[in-house]
Amino acid sequence: MGKKSRVKTQKSGTGATATVSPKEMLNLISELLQKCSSPTPGPGKEWEEYVQIRSLVEKIRKKQKGLSVVFEGKRDDYFPELMKWATENGASTEGFEIANSFWLPYIQTLPSEYDTPLYFEEDEVQYLQSTQAIHDVFSQYKNTARQYAYFYKVTQTHPNASKLPLKDSFTYDDYRWAVSSVMTRQNQIPTEDGSRVTLALIPLWDMCNHTNGLITTGYNLEDDRCECVALQDFKAGEQIYIFYGTRSNAEFVIHSGFFFDNNSHDRVKIKLGVSKSDRLYAMKAEVLARAGIPTSSSVFALHSTEPPISAQLLAFLRVFCMTEEELKQHLIGEHAIDKIFTLGNSEFPVSWENEVKLWTFLEARASLLLKTYKTTVEDDKSFLETHDLTSHAVMAIKLRLGEKEILEKAVKSAAASREYYTKQMADGAPLPKYEESTIALLENTVADSRLPIVLRNLEDVEEQRDLKIGEAIDAEVAENGFVNGENSLFNGIKSESENLNKEKSNRKTEDAKESSSESTYEVKE
Repeated sequence: MGKKSRVKTQKSGTGATATVSPKEMLNLISELLQKCSSPTPGPGKEWEEYVQIRSLVEKIRKKQKGLSVVFEGKRDDYFPELMKWATENGASTEGFEIANSFWLPYIQTLPSEYDTPLYFEEDEVQYLQSTQAIHDVFSQYKNTARQYAYFYKVTQTHPNASKLPLKDSFTYDDYRWAVSSVMTRQNQIPTEDGSRVTLALIPLWDMCNHTNGLITTGYNLEDDRCECVALQDFKAGEQIYIFYGTRSNAEFVIHSGFFFDNNSHDRVKIKLGVSKSDRLYAMKAEVLARAGIPTSSSVFALHSTEPPISAQLLAFLRVFCMTEEELKQHLIGEHAIDKIFTLGNSEFPVSWENEVKLWTFLEARASLLLKTYKTTVEDDKSFLETHDLTSHAVMAIKLRLGEKEILEKAVKSAAASREYYTKQMADGAPLPKYEESTIALLENTVADSRLPIVLRNLEDVEEQRDLKIGEAIDAEVAENGFVNGENSLFNGIKSESENLNKEKSNRKTEDAKESSSESTYEVKE
């Protein structure tokens, strides 16, 4: 699926601007491949590289005009054929039909091209400048161009190249379309034995549009098919929606080609880390490791909903802002395991001073990120209202507007929290303690029985408080599985995919571990 119909024809040069020699095309392709294989440019040079790569791509597209494989007829005419084919091959199609309507922009734009940034014009991409998404847009374009150049050279220089069907019609436009077709529709399914997952396209099901909700699709290994349960009751003639997952609008725009206006899972990334020059680095690193949180260059998220931070980010910020005495209490103090366990629980602050420091820090970081944009929220709203923009331009501006709105909410929320905890500190309010809470009483367990070996070892040498933390982790610890790692289990606290604050919020942590190029704030106290 993807172009105008399922009947293929190949234009024999119709509309081509000129006959291009294979040698001339190979030279252009080689230049593109070399440019796309160069190291990532330094800060401020990415746009320049993007323009250079785009210029080469446009030259190639111009010379290939009229050579692409196209499809005849209207796509709608072949829906019955698709339904018949799917039914004959085991799909259950009872109770629904494929239809076009005003609410199906995904289907309307599908026939010949997509709305991913690969299809944006240069001036439309410029609207994404200063956004967090721009780096991934550059990378996507560069990688696609590099892949195309490589495969083109293979089709032209392979010993059996003359036998390859694509030799004379393998164009950039066709490859861009193929990449977008897979990128916007691929899904993970289990292999036949269920031992691992693989990527696949799922006809019919992938024509459903996205809405907020829950994942209601599974895979039936016995019948070897995808099965989807309706999100809600649908009336005859209503569009069927599914939930694509907890994706941000940046992910939707880059990988799916649309912006979802009411995305309850929208977020922006913030990259933080503890500087190795920090005097308390070793202690902070150990506390974070015990909570299953990386120490440096960790990517967290600021959410569009309240609270704006996940339990994992709260835990990181608390450790980041701890004093030496507070760190010791979390390592070898009384109830140390409870303190580690509740790092991400907003109901049990480390101290009022610690809360004030962390919310002040977050307010400052979010404010700094806001200043990296060239326009304000008000500027973007006004621009959308007063300019006649393409759909791609609207999508780009909405994306940068959404990022700034999330950051503004984070600033306001952090300021409100800072003021609240400042008042608590000034009033001398008693600090809630987990070990004295109803939650702890209900557990009805002996505290020491839950202590990981590493903590017991530290308590045994409590008189040696100056002992370096790393020296306390010995072979016995490793043998018992208490190792620091991405998927390590430490007193019920896992890696970022699990919410530490289950009592406070049911939202799963969505902080991605993507290699983004946001600034890393490694601050020394």
